Amino acid sequence: MLSFFRKRASEELTATPSNSRTHTTGATGSVPRRRTLQELGYRNTDDLRETIYDFVRTIRDPEKPNTLEDLHVVYEDGIIVNDPTPGNVNVVRVEFNPTVPHCSLATLIGLCIRIKIERNINHYLKLDIYIKKGAHTTEDEINKQINDKERIAAAMENPNLRQLVENCIKDED
Repeated sequence: MLSFFRKRASEELTATPSNSRTHTTGATGSVPRRRTLQELGYRNTDDLRETIYDFVRTIRDPEKPNTLEDLHVVYEDGIIVNDPTPGNVNVVRVEFNPTVPHCSLATLIGLCIRIKIERNINHYLKLDIYIKKGAHTTEDEINKQINDKERIAAAMENPNLRQLVENCIKDED
């Protein structure tokens, strides 16, 4: 089993995604390099931040007819573009503020934010979604759920939950 993980990690390190470029490092072979923000069409990190905000601000609250922007759940300063990783993967942190400290739908809102960004950004980025520190009574548990790939995949397999997410993230005509 351990050899599978070693082989898999080795394959991932040597694989070159379609949206990356490779540069040669002499005798060691090639190392994948992802495209820079400018190569992806952004002027700078603020441009990426504004693009992401434009997507998340239109998400509808699951209980109200308002958007997350209208309710001040998402805000432009809550989107932080961090320095890229050594492999030039863009790292984006999205922070949101539930309307009440015991909001029962905070996990669903975090899931909606993740799905909306993943569907609208056509390049790879590391996405971290968090509840604003001190804004929810169970923020640590919710943060863990909305940043766990397996839990996200399982949630989106549930037809009722998927439909709820789809209704929240659909663009109004």
